[in-house]
Amino acid sequence: MLKKPVTYRTAGVDIDEGERLVRRIRPMVRTTHRKEVLGEIGSFAGFFRFPARKYRDPVLVSGTDGVGTKVKVAAAAGKFDTVGIDLVAMCVNDILVHGAEPLFFLDYYATGKLSAEDGAQVVSGVAEGCRQAGCALLGGETAEMPSVYARGEFDLAGFAVGAVDRGRIIDGNTVRPGDLLVGLSSSGLHSNGYSLARKVVFDILRKRMGQRVPEWGATVAEELLRPTRVYVRPVLSLLRKVRILGMAHITGGGITGNVPRSLPDGVTAVVDRASWEVPPVFRTICAAARLPDDEAFRTFNMGIGMVLMLRPGDADRSVAHFRRAGVPATVIGEIRHSRRREPNVTFSGGRR
Repeated sequence: MLKKPVTYRTAGVDIDEGERLVRRIRPMVRTTHRKEVLGEIGSFAGFFRFPARKYRDPVLVSGTDGVGTKVKVAAAAGKFDTVGIDLVAMCVNDILVHGAEPLFFLDYYATGKLSAEDGAQVVSGVAEGCRQAGCALLGGETAEMPSVYARGEFDLAGFAVGAVDRGRIIDGNTVRPGDLLVGLSSSGLHSNGYSLARKVVFDILRKRMGQRVPEWGATVAEELLRPTRVYVRPVLSLLRKVRILGMAHITGGGITGNVPRSLPDGVTAVVDRASWEVPPVFRTICAAARLPDDEAFRTFNMGIGMVLMLRPGDADRSVAHFRRAGVPATVIGEIRHSRRREPNVTFSGGRR
């Protein structure tokens, strides 16, 4: 016979802490609201009035993603306010590739032991990412699951919805030989390759989280938790000036795996590796891992977070546009004929 009742709390789930978290994040969520948002956080669902007047033939575009094992770095560092930005960036950059304006975002935060303080830091990052992308944080879910996650562990997932006029969908079908590739710089590792990066940094190089790495100009925690760049505002503003033929978000698979997803058959993207300088964090990791170039460029973004395909006459103007917006950009290659049926990427030049 039980002497005391077994409650949800004694089983490891603290409802009161969850309610404290909701109270803490409510003001953060409000800062992301657009005029189309209806209702308040705490409802069973989020409500968003579609901005139909902005579109003639609107198509909804959606994307979902997480931040991978970057959450392990955040947990080990005890710093939770940047991975939320990563979460939003990974989702909105994906739908941006097709010319879509992000409208709203939903997040899912799961942990072994809920802390309102840590959870509020996570959501503060999600809210910041939404502000950078111009979309509303419409809702989300927090789950405390002690039997699934150990104490101190957590995971994140996100879901973005955007819109684009059907006639303005960017799919890469009109890319042709002679078009140029413009690369937009990444802010660092972004949110891919962290299983390898963590193994190299902590197991091979034996770096500590708070240790400063001179060639990085940052501590290990600062560099590995540098948030993913959100490209939404500068890309959408460029779309009002020039025609973007195709885009590729450089995530898992690197340039090698992602650029062909935005190319038609019969062409190849020739990327000049000497056209940009690979940031120090990639050079350190690749050297310590003795990683061949072909493996490096299909594991990490290597300093390029987004690639645009443009007509030659629009390339210089676009580079100047991004630089004014604070996003370093450069022409990194061109499109050529290919005898292969499926598009691919080849590299020229040496790594800088």
